[in-house]
Amino acid sequence: MNKFGLLCSALLLAGNLMTFGQGAKNIVISEVLTNNTASIQDEFGEREAWIELENASFTTYNIRGMYLTTDRSVLDKTMSVPERIKRMSLIPNGDVRTNVGGYQHIVFFCNSSPAKGKLHLSLKVPMSEPVWIALYNGNAVDLIDSVTVPALAADQSYALSKGRWAVKAKENVTPGMENFINTNETKVAKLKREDPHGFGITILAMGIVFSCLAILFVFFSLFGILMRHMETARKVANQQPIKPVTKTVEIAAEIGHKTGVIMQDGLKTKGIDKEVYIAVIGMALKQYEDDVHDVESGVITIKSKSSSWNEEFLQMTQFHQ
Repeated sequence: MNKFGLLCSALLLAGNLMTFGQGAKNIVISEVLTNNTASIQDEFGEREAWIELENASFTTYNIRGMYLTTDRSVLDKTMSVPERIKRMSLIPNGDVRTNVGGYQHIVFFCNSSPAKGKLHLSLKVPMSEPVWIALYNGNAVDLIDSVTVPALAADQSYALSKGRWAVKAKENVTPGMENFINTNETKVAKLKREDPHGFGITILAMGIVFSCLAILFVFFSLFGILMRHMETARKVANQQPIKPVTKTVEIAAEIGHKTGVIMQDGLKTKGIDKEVYIAVIGMALKQYEDDVHDVESGVITIKSKSSSWNEEFLQMTQFHQ
């Protein structure tokens, strides 16, 4: 029974080691930038050389404990493990970002200090010289991936895309995302690369639709308010004709005119223009010359008339005698 248990444990351990080793083989160096003057900055606002690793499988793998190096002396298979480790930079533990998902990327800053963060390595990467970069497994013996990066100009990168390495111009550098090399990339191809699942275009389309609906809602709301006010004004105009309003305006204008005359000529004129006085006097003189005037007898005659009220008066006054 004990032998059977030991056998199962050995098989399980061997299977885990094989799985672990197979997962490590899926981690590849995907992009390198050695002379950083305008590319990404670290948490402290500094620009440093960086190396991008990619998980080229569908499964998640934690790369903590793996090593990066630029020292070719580690290719000596007779070198002891402690000597190898001295010539390598350890990818530290304690950061969830080292748990790289399927086809995801992670960027490490070089020529830095691990004290600045888990993604900062003391790995020495020269600026304008060719450099060999290698990725080793956690045992510091198994070589996982390596690449020789040519001398690069400022902000150029050396990137792997579809199994082919090429120098990329600074406008095409893609730290932390899928690489592309074709500078004549169409807009459709760029959209597919940057938004492979279509979430961005979906949100954009829904935003446009809802924005249009909001604009239509505001427009028709204001249009409805305007129409209601016009209808109310029409009803008021039908109930209160324009003529009284016009008359009021005329009276107000007349009062204003008289006030202006009083202010100019004083209170004696009572707001009447001198021209009006002259016209009235001239008309009176004209009527006098033409002997035009009213002719009245000057006698008012009131004749009595009997009515049924006289009988009522007699009946009512007899009780007071």
